Amino acid sequence: MNLVEISKAIEEGKISLGIELGSTNIKAVLVTEDFKTIASGSFNWENQYVDNIWTYPIDQVWQGVQTSYSQMAAEVQSKYHQTLKKIDSIGISAMMHGYLAFDNKDNLLVPFRTWRNNITADAADALTKEFNFNIPQRWCVAHLYQAVLNDEDHVKDIDFITTLAGYVTWKLSGAKVLGIGDASGAFPIDENTGTYNEEMLEKFSKLDKVQKYDWNIKDILPTVEKAGVQAGKLTAEGAKLLDTNGNLEAGSIIAPPEGDAGTGMVGTNSVRKRTGNISVGTSAFSMVVLEKAMKNVHRDIDIVMTPDGSPVAMVHVNNCSSDINAWAGLFSEFAARLGVNLTPDKLYEALFLEVTKADPDAGGLVNYSYQSGENITDIKAGRPLFVRTPNSNFNLPNFIQTQLYAAFAPLKIGMNILSDEENIKTDVMIAQGGLFRTQVVAQQVLANALNIPITVMGNAGEGGPWGMAVLAMYAKDNGGQNLDDYLDHKVFSNPESMTLSPEPEGVKGYEEFTEKYVAGLPVEAQAGDSIKD
Repeated sequence: MNLVEISKAIEEGKISLGIELGSTNIKAVLVTEDFKTIASGSFNWENQYVDNIWTYPIDQVWQGVQTSYSQMAAEVQSKYHQTLKKIDSIGISAMMHGYLAFDNKDNLLVPFRTWRNNITADAADALTKEFNFNIPQRWCVAHLYQAVLNDEDHVKDIDFITTLAGYVTWKLSGAKVLGIGDASGAFPIDENTGTYNEEMLEKFSKLDKVQKYDWNIKDILPTVEKAGVQAGKLTAEGAKLLDTNGNLEAGSIIAPPEGDAGTGMVGTNSVRKRTGNISVGTSAFSMVVLEKAMKNVHRDIDIVMTPDGSPVAMVHVNNCSSDINAWAGLFSEFAARLGVNLTPDKLYEALFLEVTKADPDAGGLVNYSYQSGENITDIKAGRPLFVRTPNSNFNLPNFIQTQLYAAFAPLKIGMNILSDEENIKTDVMIAQGGLFRTQVVAQQVLANALNIPITVMGNAGEGGPWGMAVLAMYAKDNGGQNLDDYLDHKVFSNPESMTLSPEPEGVKGYEEFTEKYVAGLPVEAQAGDSIKD
């Protein structure tokens, strides 16, 4: 579309909005009917560790949503000379799982408990045994049952629990609903019925400590919907909540809300069986759409759903880029002290390009990028840790190399379970995330780490909110097509992408790093025990 055509589309409301509340950034993306981004806005935020809970203040949720929307609307006004009044369809996505609980007057009962918390081990273990189905610590039902086991006072007053994307969607539309992908992180899903597993709901209801409460698990969970369904419409109150300037009209179609894993699948065209994708950021996860059920229950492999309801093997790790970002901040401060002001993209590019001069094994350096505990390696508390021996080759290229190696190490350990124990492999994985904004470097490291080709698409840096905007368009009008066909034929008919294959020397070097990494895990665990926060 040219400028005149885009202006007309905005005036007529033939546009879709995707908003994703990620771990460090809330982003709003406005997309035209040809799936091109025409405006965006963002808000940076960080989780807070309060009373031993990782959380975000609920008022900051709305500050972030409103700020990102207002920035996007201002860009529309500036570039296209149109006041944003009508939007055909809207979709909300967010970091998956966690726990938001409300009473019957819609009051939040306890601060938002995010995916990052490792406080539900007893509940997750008990439910996994009861269901014979892996229940990760970050899932909504694990948080709920842990609160039950803890005899927390708020439990008696629960009327509704949901995820972050479900909460924002509820406030905008009045609909207590989740997309099936996000719902699969609230409670296990039955692939055949497309909703919560009835047998497991019954088992949960009959647990001794649950039976004393008046509520029933079936009544407090959101409704489940697949992609392509209209989950509701933007209410007048929701429009005012989203657009504080009061220009936005009510009536936009609201798509079923999804988690960032679901939008990652859409943003990389990885919803068809035998496809896979990797999303990296503060946390990281890989998704492989399954052709058949796995043979065993694995505590480090989650079974979730694509937005259209196919089972997915998910390896989720709590830590990925946070330590890299912290070190980049330190280098930025040093550069500024010297009078050199670098944009984030230039800073990361300068650091990452050093990796091209690094030793394949990172010179014997070892790093643990654990800002928080890590389920994959059974580390209870986060203590970022850098280790070298007197004979290590300690230089800048190897230091940056070990930062990237450490960012992907827990993911590699989890992926080895799929390949070695379940014989599940993909021919290629599509990756997305901010680490790939500097071309080639992180992509090649990931290919070497997993020993499989890695493809990065042109939208690698902002796939999530864009993917949610696509799901919003799919909810508005999908022509009866399945989601995988819709993505193939309409959205990704001519994708821009680059694929890198593993380098034998790099694969060998990463394996040598991994051996040292695994051997030093007891040291990382001891750091968490000995060094108090």
